[in-house]
Amino acid sequence: MTQRVAIVTGAARGIGAAIAERFAADGHKVAVMDLKQEDAQVVADRITAAGGEALALGTDVTDEASVNAGVEEVAKTLGAPTILVNNAGIIKDNMLFKMSLAEFQAVLAVHLNGNFIITKAVQKYMVEEKFGRIISMSSTSALGNRGQANYSAAKAGIQGITKTYAIELGKYGVTSNAIAPGFIETDMTKATAERIGVSFEDFTAAAAKAIPVARTGKPEDIAHTASFLASEGAGFVSGQVIYVAGGPKN
Repeated sequence: MTQRVAIVTGAARGIGAAIAERFAADGHKVAVMDLKQEDAQVVADRITAAGGEALALGTDVTDEASVNAGVEEVAKTLGAPTILVNNAGIIKDNMLFKMSLAEFQAVLAVHLNGNFIITKAVQKYMVEEKFGRIISMSSTSALGNRGQANYSAAKAGIQGITKTYAIELGKYGVTSNAIAPGFIETDMTKATAERIGVSFEDFTAAAAKAIPVARTGKPEDIAHTASFLASEGAGFVSGQVIYVAGGPKN
């Protein structure tokens, strides 16, 4: 596998951290981006301790100046970034009648504005290198989910923007795909369990009963899929939404 430079946003924990570490194991140099540099550094240190090369960056994906500075530092320190994983996200769950406009807009700002800002900054390097892999995190919540009008809207939007990137950038050797995880054991799903007032153990057990493979997902399950989509062998897969949910989703 050709060594590339990858940027993973929201990489300090959960799915983002698992993807960053998997990319490093695949031989790529990895820029670990998160809102706080010290949080990103923990993952970067794990990568370097395992023999990989990583750079930790504190970057606010909703701030264009912060993103542009971060991407420029990646290019200067590690080389031209040609793999991008848009994973940064937040949740502010609430029922529609209780959700504030601020809660709605905050979630869209991170998931959608953030995706657009950093993809715009990185795509120029991909076009110049005539190789690029854009991987964005959607969710099964894009199909609708109780208490997540903001998150569902954002994750559905990710699917549309993913397909648009694929159409616009395909002729430059750039692919764009989305991964739509189902129930993955992360801090976000723990927060959801807390919101509805059940223990995480009961929450995961109930979820597993509704999943055909009879278990909940792990961050590593998503990292394996991202690894494939980032590979040279995935060059004819573009504009797709891949549901990684232990069963079919409609």
